[in-house]
Amino acid sequence: MKNLRNYPPLVLGSSSIYRCELLRRLQIPFDTASPAVDESILPGEAPEATALRLAKEKAHAVAEQFPDALIIGADQVAALGDMQLGKPLNHANAVRQLRLMSGKEVVFHSALCLFNSRTSRLQTRVVPCAVKYRELSDSQIECYLAREQPYHCAGSAKAEGLGIVLIERITGEDPNALIGLPLIALVEMLVEEGVTLF
Repeated sequence: MKNLRNYPPLVLGSSSIYRCELLRRLQIPFDTASPAVDESILPGEAPEATALRLAKEKAHAVAEQFPDALIIGADQVAALGDMQLGKPLNHANAVRQLRLMSGKEVVFHSALCLFNSRTSRLQTRVVPCAVKYRELSDSQIECYLAREQPYHCAGSAKAEGLGIVLIERITGEDPNALIGLPLIALVEMLVEEGVTLF
């Protein structure tokens, strides 16, 4: 039996249905809130730094609504070498991204933070996940995008959906990180806050 009575409520600071589905796996009650954060990349900012900054900003933005909660902030930035690949937002950008990624390895930096708005304690982690893409033809790219339309996913592909067909290999410490919420790291953070999961 989970004992959450003595702990602040848990809030996921994200509008992502995929992060929400992942968090449900822990079988603990939580609320959700959509943070209003500018996700622009700062000049010269490293991909992992961008992801971590945005995860923190999302958690702090939600903290204004929940002054007595454990708030989860998360963000993901894909990187092809030194190039950051954000959310494509439209078809043309998604085609461009998938052409660039074809046959190459892309590193997805999934940043996670747990902010206790009662005590102001902040825990953070960036969990990388390397994805090697298959060689993709233009027709394969067009077919995939027509079927899944992953325009709000960093890197233009949903590994939790049909996008797995585009992938040759995934390497990382937590498969959940690729979908956007590193659960292994989150469990460690929750335990640090004294949350009893079993």
